[in-house]
Amino acid sequence: MNRPIRTMAVAILALFLALLVNATYLQYVSAGELNDNPRNARVIEASFSRPRGPIVVARDAVAESVRSDDQFKYQRVYRQPLRYAHVTGYFSFDSATGIERTQNDVLSGDDPRLFVTRLVDLVNNSSPKGGLVQLTLDPAAQNAAYDGMRALGENVQGAVVALDPGSGKVLAMVSMPTYDPNLLASHDRDAVNKAYLQLYRDPAQPLLNRAIQTRLPPGSTFKAITAAAALEKGGYADAQSLVPGGSSFQLPQSTAVIGNGGRDCGTGKITMTQALENSCNTSFLALADELGQAKLRAQAEAFGFNSDYLDDLQPQAQSVFPERMDRPQTAMSGIGQFDVSATPLQMAMVAAGIANGGVVMKPYVVDEVLSPDLDVLDRTEPSEFSRAVSPATADQLTTMLVAVVDEGTGSPAAIPGVEVAGKTGTAENCKDCKNYAWFISFAPANDPQVAVAVMIQNADIPPDDIAGGALGGPIAKAVMEAVLQQ
Repeated sequence: MNRPIRTMAVAILALFLALLVNATYLQYVSAGELNDNPRNARVIEASFSRPRGPIVVARDAVAESVRSDDQFKYQRVYRQPLRYAHVTGYFSFDSATGIERTQNDVLSGDDPRLFVTRLVDLVNNSSPKGGLVQLTLDPAAQNAAYDGMRALGENVQGAVVALDPGSGKVLAMVSMPTYDPNLLASHDRDAVNKAYLQLYRDPAQPLLNRAIQTRLPPGSTFKAITAAAALEKGGYADAQSLVPGGSSFQLPQSTAVIGNGGRDCGTGKITMTQALENSCNTSFLALADELGQAKLRAQAEAFGFNSDYLDDLQPQAQSVFPERMDRPQTAMSGIGQFDVSATPLQMAMVAAGIANGGVVMKPYVVDEVLSPDLDVLDRTEPSEFSRAVSPATADQLTTMLVAVVDEGTGSPAAIPGVEVAGKTGTAENCKDCKNYAWFISFAPANDPQVAVAVMIQNADIPPDDIAGGALGGPIAKAVMEAVLQQ
């Protein structure tokens, strides 16, 4: 064999080997990843041709597949689209979000735990059926959160999260503005693309789940964490311990002076209860400066800052407490400003952790996964995320937070005959931005059943009227009542 032929033979053999390697890689190594890719049109189209499992809240399917009369056999339908959009997500030609994405294997019937079901369907020549996903959401709490946010006007932006303090179950999760996932689940690809582009280009970002993807300065709700750090790490004994008061505080190493907005914060020392009850900036600026960055950061991280904790919905934004700050920045962090930022879920975890005797439970949305025959395949067991504070500190914080609602800035969340703990917050993000309203709470204070966080980023009201208690308090109250009245 002459040299040119030998060279060509070697080259062809090399190409043939490369083809074999690539085919092996695609069919075996990356097959699962390609099959799970939400942009895999072949898999999605196949899924449209068989009954996808329902997503259930209480006993009602909020997402299910029904027979269609087009080229596909089944149409995905969202029964209460606006109320549950950011939790269910949507299932479309080119993508899937929310529970539709994280639980896709179960809903599509491809989960290994459904192997026997698929085998029976194959023997019976039936279309494979997807499993059922049961959510933790409480429909009464979800309705109260949704209705409360809607009442703030057409241009409202914000979120509400409610948790069961003892288990971490997400009882309500609402993000506004919302959208209709039915528009994105249509079998008309052109209509789907048009709807998606309209939602994507909307400056109000309706596709954004603000409950877990938007982080903003938590403002005075963060004072509950600063108080926790003072009790745990700062040598302060209890809610009656004396802390710095006064009408103003000059930031260290700065000429900036910060006041209390006219609230009663004394002229010298005041109790920590009075400081939290009246949301005294001067007190918590001084405490933060005294504690220092390391102790504040450790306390914030004990509640979940700088961590991921929700597996059922992705992506989520980490709440942030900065690693490096100078003294004036550290002081500002004590009142939830500077570069401190939190999601509504994070602040709900703060309230829930205090309510649960200092133990923060890992939040979850998926309660159970069931087969098409309603056999339980998996059930989420509550798990501890962290021990944020001691039981004694949690008791003292609860006492102070009850005073906030009974005597202080949180009175709009008061429920007759029920002891409510809460904390208001009004935060700034930049000089020319609107303020953000926050409210966190839990009830009953002596036997907590529900913890709530409300964040209002924008509403149809004058900027000067944006306040955590006035806007967030009534919504938190409605959600807590919805849970407690069952």
